[in-house]
Amino acid sequence: MSHCHDEHAAHGGHSHHNHEHDHSDDITPALQHSLYQFIRFDDIVTLNEASRDMGKAVVKKTWVERLQPEPELVSSVDEQLLMNVPFTGQVQLHSILLRTSLSPSAPRTLRVFINRDDLDFNNIDDRAPSQEFELSQTSEVQEIPVKRAIFGKAQRLTLYFVDNFSTLGDEEAEASRIGYIAFKGKWMQLGRAPTQILYEAAANPSDHAIKGTETRKNHMAN
Repeated sequence: MSHCHDEHAAHGGHSHHNHEHDHSDDITPALQHSLYQFIRFDDIVTLNEASRDMGKAVVKKTWVERLQPEPELVSSVDEQLLMNVPFTGQVQLHSILLRTSLSPSAPRTLRVFINRDDLDFNNIDDRAPSQEFELSQTSEVQEIPVKRAIFGKAQRLTLYFVDNFSTLGDEEAEASRIGYIAFKGKWMQLGRAPTQILYEAAANPSDHAIKGTETRKNHMAN
């Protein structure tokens, strides 16, 4: 399940400036401080995804793959998505990278929680997030800086996409769609000093009731 990507050539690899390469000139800056190789991909859990493991799949996308239309994370019975992302150690999170779209299916509000493994649709609206963000409706990759003092000792992140731009109107809400999710920061083994990450390494589920009609089930993995 390994990928062969230009991330490996990006560091010191500017000898091929003449290649017809998609965004080759921005690969190295984009991959600085990437936490890609320190994500526990197999332990990512996404609630209310329409297709199994699509949450894992969009996080597994590398920077070079960020514009590919598939795989895509799509919500199921309503517009909300809840993703739990664990890391292999402790990270100081700097920012979250997202790519959605110009369509009404683009998520609008993101709430992020640090070091919680007990959140599901039954209780998350009663919990105060570590930080909340208003997202842009754009097909470009948006980098969302976080408050580093709050996210300085993160071992897992919970991303709660609360709504999307279709919920602004009177029509029935559309499913939310996300094409790319990534993280920047510094990684450290527990008890060690932070380590700067310069570029990505190669990398190689859920019921959700309609709001107000049923009790949501807890499918968050321990």
